[in-house]
Amino acid sequence: MRVVIDACVLYPTVLREIVLGVARADLITPLWSDRLLEEWARTAARHGGAVDATYARGEIAGLAVDFPNANQPADPALEGRLWLPDGGDIHVLATAITSRADAIMTLNLRDFPARELAGHGVAALHPDAALYQLWLAHPDRLGAVVAGVHATAVRLSGDAMTLRALLKRARLPRLAKALG
Repeated sequence: MRVVIDACVLYPTVLREIVLGVARADLITPLWSDRLLEEWARTAARHGGAVDATYARGEIAGLAVDFPNANQPADPALEGRLWLPDGGDIHVLATAITSRADAIMTLNLRDFPARELAGHGVAALHPDAALYQLWLAHPDRLGAVVAGVHATAVRLSGDAMTLRALLKRARLPRLAKALG
């Protein structure tokens, strides 16, 4: 499945690491644009200051190596012909169309109405629902990704948080219930 990953999924860290881990496990093909990556870096700067912005830019550079075909060029002419409730999200739909994506993974489903996306052959997926479905189809592979992210989060934070708590904090309650 070819999936445009919205900036709201790329930031925060735990959600991003799980989604990118799923991509590294070849369960999805991730797609984005320079603008989506820039939104991630700006959000990191807004929430965490210069250190988080620098870290995000380093991560973005690494993504170019890990996923060399993921970054898709913008098409401003196409953007001018599209409509979404939040005009600031039109570039995300345009990226999905030009990259022939199957879906947009976003936490903001209301900003991507099914009736607007259907005509372009694109669906909007909440990360929790998408990851839960992937877990149903590939429990061992998805479980390994999540376990790895959990172990890293515990090691880096020094906090012995449970897997369920980590996933709930990452806005993945259904996956938390399935795995926890």
